[in-house]
Amino acid sequence: MIKTLLTGTALVASLTASVALADAGHGSGIGEPGDAAQVDRTITIEMDEMKYSPESIEVAPGETIRFEVVNVGRAVHEFNIGTSETWNGHRGEMRTMMREGMMTMRSINHDRMMEAGMMHDDANSVLLEPGDTGEVIWTFPEGGEIGFACNVPGHREAGMVGDFRMGHDS
Repeated sequence: MIKTLLTGTALVASLTASVALADAGHGSGIGEPGDAAQVDRTITIEMDEMKYSPESIEVAPGETIRFEVVNVGRAVHEFNIGTSETWNGHRGEMRTMMREGMMTMRSINHDRMMEAGMMHDDANSVLLEPGDTGEVIWTFPEGGEIGFACNVPGHREAGMVGDFRMGHDS
């Protein structure tokens, strides 16, 4: 019985560790959190009803960009750097947040998120209520197909997606 309990505990610890490692930044190959002291430029992104402005941004491999993200819309929106694969993996978390009342289409219940242990605080993402501003500082990888999307249920499906075009080092 004790051996089974310890084996089960080790299995849970192992699974938890592998999930934590796989989840760092919500995916590999999309870059990494940037250092504020190493920012190459700042870009303002506006989120409106089902669109970003700008919708496409040229970036250079190794470039660190500070994204000042402003929600000018009437709904909660997210700016999330990733790929279709990472966004699909994040979809369940966002649906749970809606279902459990951690957010509605117009507001975020931070207290409820904290109680549930589901703080939306990944370095590659910011979730904002209407009128709010946030920041993401990101260093881009060598190539790869990455973009940005809003994973609030229904938003990405409605076309709230943008892309990064990989340019050359300047």
